[in-house]
Amino acid sequence: MTSTSKTLDAGLVQPAAATAWSAHDRTWVLGLFATAIGAGTLFLPINAGLGGIWPLLVMAVLAFPMTYLAHRGLFRFILSSAKPGSDITEVVGEHFGETAGKLITLLYFFTILPILLLYGVGLTNTVESLVTHQMGMAALPRAPLAFVLTAALIGVVASSEQMVVRVMAWLVYPFIFVLIGLGLFLAPDWNSAVLHGVPSAGKFSVTLWLSIPVLVFSFNHSPVISRFAVAQQQRYGAHAVRKAEQIEKYAVMMMVAVVMFFVFSCVFALSPADLALAKSQNISILSYLGNKFQNPLVAWLAPAVALVAMSKSFLGHYLGAREGLHGLITQYLDAKGKQGNTKAINRYIMAFMFVTIWVVATLNPSILGMIESLCGPIIAAMLFIMPMYAIRKVPAMRKYANQPGNVLVLFIGAVAMSAIFYSLLGN
Repeated sequence: MTSTSKTLDAGLVQPAAATAWSAHDRTWVLGLFATAIGAGTLFLPINAGLGGIWPLLVMAVLAFPMTYLAHRGLFRFILSSAKPGSDITEVVGEHFGETAGKLITLLYFFTILPILLLYGVGLTNTVESLVTHQMGMAALPRAPLAFVLTAALIGVVASSEQMVVRVMAWLVYPFIFVLIGLGLFLAPDWNSAVLHGVPSAGKFSVTLWLSIPVLVFSFNHSPVISRFAVAQQQRYGAHAVRKAEQIEKYAVMMMVAVVMFFVFSCVFALSPADLALAKSQNISILSYLGNKFQNPLVAWLAPAVALVAMSKSFLGHYLGAREGLHGLITQYLDAKGKQGNTKAINRYIMAFMFVTIWVVATLNPSILGMIESLCGPIIAAMLFIMPMYAIRKVPAMRKYANQPGNVLVLFIGAVAMSAIFYSLLGN
């Protein structure tokens, strides 16, 4: 936020310390992982495995460079500001003008808000299912249940931003342990069913094409990148870009290693028919595994993992949603010639978010269509296209021109956007 720049110098370390690995860096590696790897991971094996082994292998190869280069471009863009401590909403206005800044800030906010609402609904549904199925108790009244869950998460956010990152980091450990543990649990059931049959070139291309948006969404952690970039600038000053690149690299390596092992294990343990059935039932891979193997441990782990996954992703997405809404309010007040109070604005935002999430979680709507039609194209545009456009148009970004990775980022962004529009047209 704007107040960040006022305190920027207070958190700087000595330049020599920027070369060392610290607890701060480790916490942010886990925080980035926590934001990216959420409930989407539990559906990725279904979408990724349906096309057979060959598209899956290509996706495994693309996962690291695609995720790392795209997010690197975004935090480079944020750190290119002439005003240290500026968040993404301020940097967009600085580089592209007031009107474009307002539009992109609005899109940024409406990219994250539906995902945040989805996690509120999903958390309430998961706890409700846990109570009725695993505990054998009567369903709790939905409105009070949603109120308590939303209040608990908002309470973590209200404590401090650093506490949010720490809680996300704590939740990462059990999540990683369970994903790897489940992958190993499935190993005895691995079979060669997914290896049978070689798709035609056309089917292979379409399968891979339509899988790219799933991969982009599954590894997306752009909502927390702005806060991540500012945090590195606060701590490392002129060395922020180099340190951010290092932290991002390790975070993405961990994401890809853990998630792709889990995905491959699921795909090799299940047949294509199993994956198709899971998709038709609209359930996560864990729920399907629990039903298929009739294993009590998996039956209890499924809701537990879903709770951890959605809770930690909720916290990371809340930071991005708050930032976007704060930017919109600040821009509105500036246009009226008024000075906003950061603490007061954040309190209003917290109250708005709490009520909105609670009401939506109580009503229990289906908002997956909103995510597919609204979030997907905007994520691709903001994460892949906008930073590459800035390299051509913003003087402070031109030093990143002519790098081979830029071509890959533009290509993946275009593919992701076109595939999503293809899906929306029902082709």
